[in-house]
Amino acid sequence: MSDTPYTAQIRNPIIVSGFIFDLDGELTDTAEYHYRAWKRLADEEGIPFSQQENETLLGIPRRESLMFILKGRVYPEDKIQDMMARKNSYYREYIKDITQQDLLPGAKALLDELQAAGIKIAIGSASKNAQEVITRLGIGPLLDSISDGYSVERQKPAPDLFLHAAAQLNLSPARCVVVEDASAGIEAAIAGGFHTVGLGPVERVGAAEVVFPNLDGVHMADILGALM
Repeated sequence: MSDTPYTAQIRNPIIVSGFIFDLDGELTDTAEYHYRAWKRLADEEGIPFSQQENETLLGIPRRESLMFILKGRVYPEDKIQDMMARKNSYYREYIKDITQQDLLPGAKALLDELQAAGIKIAIGSASKNAQEVITRLGIGPLLDSISDGYSVERQKPAPDLFLHAAAQLNLSPARCVVVEDASAGIEAAIAGGFHTVGLGPVERVGAAEVVFPNLDGVHMADILGALM
């Protein structure tokens, strides 16, 4: 893939050479699978857990999500590890159904457009199952690097995951655009010095430089033009 950057045609151009996408909520929607897995675990443990509560877990790593669900209930560490393992087992069971048809509208078109323009593309996802989801979606050939839950110790809202992704692309944060649908992800990208695109409601991702409802019909020029 070419390293030639795309330069927006503006008075003080923003030179972008890389895009970093979170996976869940931007390119595909695994929120329902996460909810079903957490709900199954919560039901087994006799803990109330709703789909609305699941919305607050966007972009949050597994342990922090479990702590939210437990709501102050105290368990020994071996029990916590067991619950995290069970949730992940349920989630992996559910994502076996994922196919290329589960790419969100506009996602594949934008990835193709970026690749054709010589823009480097990375995934920056806290999920430890990102590799499997990417394989099932069939988008691996479009990606230059993958940073996931195994790549760094500190997860979002720390900027480490996106900084790792930029380093894998051999690019500075200022040359990269992060596309996120979670407030923790936007916070992480801002902290790392990246350009930011938020997907979803303004009340959730309004801190981003640019906000779109989703990627349906969104082109590279739309994003770079809005970042001027």
